[in-house]
Amino acid sequence: MLTKSSSLTIDFSGIDFSKYSSKVSDFVNEFSSRANKKGQFLNWVNLPSVQLQRVDEIYSMASKLKAATGVNRLSVLGIGGSKHTVEHMLSINGLDVNRTDVEFYSDVDSSSLERFLYKLGGSVLNSNYLVASKSGSTFETKDGFLRVLNMLIDAYKAQGNSEEKAKELANRHFVAVTDANSEKSELRRTSNENHWIGDLYIHDDVGGRFSAFDDHALFTLAFAGMKKEDMITMLKAAQSVSEESLTSDLDVNDALKEGIFWADARLNGIETSVHEYMGSIFENTVNWNSQMQNESVKDTLKQIAKVPDAMHHSAEAHFNPANKFAFALTVPDDNGVCRENAQSYIDALVKSYSQTGVLFVERVDTLGMGLTPEAAGRLTQLRAFATVYQEIVTKIVKGFAFPEVLDSVLQPHVEFYKKNLKGGVVVPGRISK
Repeated sequence: MLTKSSSLTIDFSGIDFSKYSSKVSDFVNEFSSRANKKGQFLNWVNLPSVQLQRVDEIYSMASKLKAATGVNRLSVLGIGGSKHTVEHMLSINGLDVNRTDVEFYSDVDSSSLERFLYKLGGSVLNSNYLVASKSGSTFETKDGFLRVLNMLIDAYKAQGNSEEKAKELANRHFVAVTDANSEKSELRRTSNENHWIGDLYIHDDVGGRFSAFDDHALFTLAFAGMKKEDMITMLKAAQSVSEESLTSDLDVNDALKEGIFWADARLNGIETSVHEYMGSIFENTVNWNSQMQNESVKDTLKQIAKVPDAMHHSAEAHFNPANKFAFALTVPDDNGVCRENAQSYIDALVKSYSQTGVLFVERVDTLGMGLTPEAAGRLTQLRAFATVYQEIVTKIVKGFAFPEVLDSVLQPHVEFYKKNLKGGVVVPGRISK
């Protein structure tokens, strides 16, 4: 079954969608009844349309941050969705090639800190910092922020500034992306008290892995040089996917078809699935999709990798007749000088996978070093919808009762390690003696 938008083509093989036709309305109605409702963590459904109203504001804030310090580098301090969504968006939009523009720090060990500082030329003065945390108290992010803040203050004092002036200059380097409510976020309180530039938000009921169009990603794209008109095109394309994904016309609803595909595999006894992404455009998409898989599907049996790098060693397992797989392959629609060999490689993969298991192939339009803005928007929103639809399809087909909030948008089990972390003697920013 082949579906085609102006920028993304999906070709399914080995699955009969007609056996689900009588339940399509049930699938869509379940999603629609929850979308954008308070407490359902599905506010990302219409987030692109909300963000279209804020594009000018976001670009203005990016310019103000650069002007405040005279520094054109941004370091993103955040973990999970606050990092992987940004990495993914930079990569598919071709903006991650020059890593002197944007760096990331999400670690807590000394070697990683030393490597991060080395990338900044040995001085924290050479970067501005986006601190992303919904609560503002995420241990890993707070640890990095406090270390950088103290180093900035020391660096400005070393220039002969007073303690008070050094703190003022240090705080010019920061922008916070957090809850809008200062009562809920200590990071918002810090931003307000120290007059950080503007207000950026992690919107309510938008989980980290679903936040690719939230402020931390869009601000970083703007800072890294994405054209404003391209961001608008990307957001409009993402919103069009939201509208298509809530229709009962299966010929239009690509996200539901992908959700059915993955659910059908498990319902038919295929325990292990594979999603391969071809090319360096998707280098960081792999990490984001893995996060989506682990936190939403809560399944460790899906393999997500980039090819050609992973092809030879993964092929040994994928094409072993003793193993059963469901495959997906996302590839660039290559129109450049490598197109003939790239297409031959893709053809070989498609033929091999289709002979071995069920398969769908996504072909996405490219532009220069990334995807077209429209393809970037469509692919990203499509992945979020398909992930949630996998749960909905499975529960309805099996006749399972639905929880108050979908399992795929919550992550209660992460609290297990957080409790152990809080129960120890860890102190963010502590300097070891």
